[in-house]
Amino acid sequence: MKRLSEFSLSKKVVLVSGAGRGLGLTQAEALLEAGATVYALDRLAVPAPDFDIIAKRAESELGTSLHYRQIDVRDVHNLNKIIEEIAEKEGRMDGLIAAAGIQQETPALEYTAEDANRMFEINITGVFMTSQAVAKQMIKFGNGGSIVMIASMSATIANRGLICPAYNASKAGVVQLGRNLASEWGQYGIRVNTISPGYIVTAMVEELFKQFPERRRDWPTQNMLGRLSAPGEYRGAAVFLISDASSFMTAADLRMDGGHSAW
Repeated sequence: MKRLSEFSLSKKVVLVSGAGRGLGLTQAEALLEAGATVYALDRLAVPAPDFDIIAKRAESELGTSLHYRQIDVRDVHNLNKIIEEIAEKEGRMDGLIAAAGIQQETPALEYTAEDANRMFEINITGVFMTSQAVAKQMIKFGNGGSIVMIASMSATIANRGLICPAYNASKAGVVQLGRNLASEWGQYGIRVNTISPGYIVTAMVEELFKQFPERRRDWPTQNMLGRLSAPGEYRGAAVFLISDASSFMTAADLRMDGGHSAW
């Protein structure tokens, strides 16, 4: 007897941008475990060492496959070309997790227009154009689909002690973008939702703690669980939102911040 079959992604084709490493790669692995064929998109020339390990596991243990395509989401022409080629090869397009993004910690009075525009171009326009390219393929095949965009708890709060005005504004834009895309694309059976994580301990954050050791101590005290999150804690959210388990959920923001922004 199949149990919770609505979580199955068997025969589904899902793209994950920003999946060359970090949270994107962790979520890609979860999609593979649920049965999806996954294409990772990232600007890295070579993905993290874990990528090859996960790709081999996908073939040997999971009966599916993980593929890599190098692309900068700002290169809209080639982004559309790659996504169209994937859809034509697989004969379908079922899901997207748009996790590509950058961070920059700079006081507002010192921010340059060039840096701000780069932040918005990747974190908002890049997410928008990736979603648009995927939605066009979903509409072409007529099977609907699910788009998930990675936002942040910083979309709705100003982080105490963390000076990143452009990043926070970009993530607020992602949440609002999700609502609007959902309102336009629902007629095609396409659902659009966002995930708003709290602080995640990644390799980059570990390096940040070396520079600002007080953050390792202070950040856990700012949420209701008294700890920081790990990338693996967002695996279930990825599968839930891409799968039929969330079939009546769209235009929603799934906030997973340990209660940080509920104080």
